[in-house]
Amino acid sequence: MPLLLTELRGVAREYAAGEVHCPERLVVPLPQGVMLSMPAVASDLAVHKLVNVCPGNSAHALPSIQGLVSAYDAATGSPLFTLDAPTVTARRTAAVTLLGIQVLHGAPRHVALVGTGKQAAGHAHALREVFPDAQITVVGRTRERAQAFAQGLAEDLAPPVQVANQVPVDADVVITTTTSRTPVYDELPRADRLLVGVGAFTPDAAEIGQATVLGSDLYVDDLAGARHEAGDFIQAGVAWASVHSLAQALDTPPRAGRPVVFKSVGCAAWDLAACRVAHRELEKA
Repeated sequence: MPLLLTELRGVAREYAAGEVHCPERLVVPLPQGVMLSMPAVASDLAVHKLVNVCPGNSAHALPSIQGLVSAYDAATGSPLFTLDAPTVTARRTAAVTLLGIQVLHGAPRHVALVGTGKQAAGHAHALREVFPDAQITVVGRTRERAQAFAQGLAEDLAPPVQVANQVPVDADVVITTTTSRTPVYDELPRADRLLVGVGAFTPDAAEIGQATVLGSDLYVDDLAGARHEAGDFIQAGVAWASVHSLAQALDTPPRAGRPVVFKSVGCAAWDLAACRVAHRELEKA
């Protein structure tokens, strides 16, 4: 994760400078979900993530996210390796969140995770790796789900994840990781709390309430994608001219004493960063 965070800082600047070509993802309907095609090209690597999101897979005892990431030599187009798309997505999404926390907030004391799925688990592991002293509390749709989630992580994470029925008052970072179409977080904006929206990635889905969004300074991981996919911001009717990118925040920190919402919709540039890290590690083997 530390290697990925370092790589993401560089890729974010490359992407902002037009040195990474990353078109908007193509979304193709499946009978019970969607197929997402996400390519990205830099001077060294070309990557293509083909991922299928099928929410009903739980009925078949299968993960809802399936797919592969293929990496190629950018100069010759030769295939280099493939990676498991759900693993890449979970790791790089959590890394983008952690980079946002570092840049927009600093080291957290108490992080509340809203959601109990794969993204929440990926974030819990990443948080423990990068911010080992932070308390982590999970808030689920039901307390039973939250307890089962915490128990599933108990063998891997120490100190253990705590469970709560609602976001703790003293949480200074809140991360929403659901695919909810209606807000799961709808509190008044707070200058002492960073809110990160990760789960919703379609215009008709919104994890964060309108009042929270409109009362905060707004940042996104990818401005181009967010205009079409950040349902939290789209449904709130934000003025996009006032929305900043994470790359901008690397050089211009947010205003002090202001609530901040960071929305992450994901893009293939972040998959490229993960593939670069994997490529270097494979070359060492």
